[in-house]
Amino acid sequence: MGGPAAFGRLIGAGWTLARNDALLPRELDALYPPAVRSAAGLLHLLSGRQAREGRPGERLARSLERLGPVAIKLGQLLSTRADIIGAEFAEDLSRLKDRLAPFPTDLARREVELSLGRPIGDLFESFGEAVAGASLAQAHEARLIDGRRVAVKVLRPGIARRVAADAEVLRLAARLVEGWSIPARRLEPRAFAETVIRATELELDLRLEAAGADELGEVMGQDGYMAVPKVVWDGVGKRVLTLEWAQGEPLSSAAALEQEGLDRRGLADNLIRAFLAQALDHGVFHADLHEGNLFAAAPAQLMAVDFGIIGRLGADERRYLAEILWGFLERDYERVARVHFEAGYVPAKHSVAAFAQALRAVGEPLFGRAASQVSMSRVLTQLFEITAIYEMRLRPELVLLQKTMMTVEGVARRIYPDHDIWAAADPVVRRWILRELSPAARIRRFAGEALDALQAIRKLAQAPAPAVVVPVAPPNPGGALLWFAVGAVVSGLAFVAATLLR
Repeated sequence: MGGPAAFGRLIGAGWTLARNDALLPRELDALYPPAVRSAAGLLHLLSGRQAREGRPGERLARSLERLGPVAIKLGQLLSTRADIIGAEFAEDLSRLKDRLAPFPTDLARREVELSLGRPIGDLFESFGEAVAGASLAQAHEARLIDGRRVAVKVLRPGIARRVAADAEVLRLAARLVEGWSIPARRLEPRAFAETVIRATELELDLRLEAAGADELGEVMGQDGYMAVPKVVWDGVGKRVLTLEWAQGEPLSSAAALEQEGLDRRGLADNLIRAFLAQALDHGVFHADLHEGNLFAAAPAQLMAVDFGIIGRLGADERRYLAEILWGFLERDYERVARVHFEAGYVPAKHSVAAFAQALRAVGEPLFGRAASQVSMSRVLTQLFEITAIYEMRLRPELVLLQKTMMTVEGVARRIYPDHDIWAAADPVVRRWILRELSPAARIRRFAGEALDALQAIRKLAQAPAPAVVVPVAPPNPGGALLWFAVGAVVSGLAFVAATLLR
């Protein structure tokens, strides 16, 4: 799609929001600054009487649903943060998680047969109506020939074209924001947009999602905080994914938190710990953990579905994350500040001590207070102001991590309003710190780095010399023997250390 078409769609999106009084809703007029209030008054004139029906959250949900999958993803994220946008607003947006209008079952059956390349009756004894509808796909309850109850996910017809069109609009919006707003540039709008687009495009091949579900199932099984339904590989194609039926009630339903014997605090703890264990211990995590993708069963069992968005962290990012969390847990703000500088998140020209002082101003008011007494919107505002002062730029490789952390915290607090995220995180972060930053771990890391260095030297020595004519010096067997001896000693020490500490 070309630039003019994308610009037209962007204008159309603004018009849709304005017509539904969802851009600057009239119910919030008293909260707007004078200049914004004047603009809001003009926008109110554009909204139709019928379009203004319902609460602001209902109108926004209605608008986002019309705008397509990328806009729906934004609404899903907002719906998890009742502590920021308010409980009523979040509840109105929650329908975007799994209660969107389904497409006909007959069409879904045809999609399954085309994707699997065989009649639907060869695999399924029964294939029911849609039980959940999301932005890119919908799920059907079915039963295999062998009697197992399964969920079959089917992509919406034409969704790839819609995502491509939305991607162009998002790119255009990012360019406009970056061009018009100097403060927004440090948030890397274009890099953020590309990260979101890439993640959404990967969701359009359900074979990749099946592989992600299988991998995360292995990872989650090592801790037990969360589980994954098994993949039915015979029922997997580019546009179809079949999983065994998830146990429990979907967290998006009111009945989920009313189950007899449910430990709501334990459930919230397991959610936080599952995410952190995935990210820190394994470097791979489920990056779309909203209520529509989570099932709960008593006393505190969690099962995740929808693995279209998988986040990954390298070794350095995992260490930075663990040390930042540990620093906050220990209220060691200087350590947190140093990690930000080491990672390159904050430019080196600033003062570590001054940045630590700024972090203390945000962190200290959070300790010893119930979650219900902490205004997350105020905390986020403070963080944004402080990071702006220190020119902290958004890191594209951490976008999914930051987005998932926000979602997980929001869901945990909806499960248990007074949930203490720091107390829940402590055992997982402490375990990682003791394992990875202990003296034994440092020796293991040194041994690995030494072996890597030796391999690099060996490759360099084996590389053909450049064709340059130089005076030929007599051979120096003593120098060669010295290099050999040094290499043998270092290699031997590395091997011994790695063997003893394995």
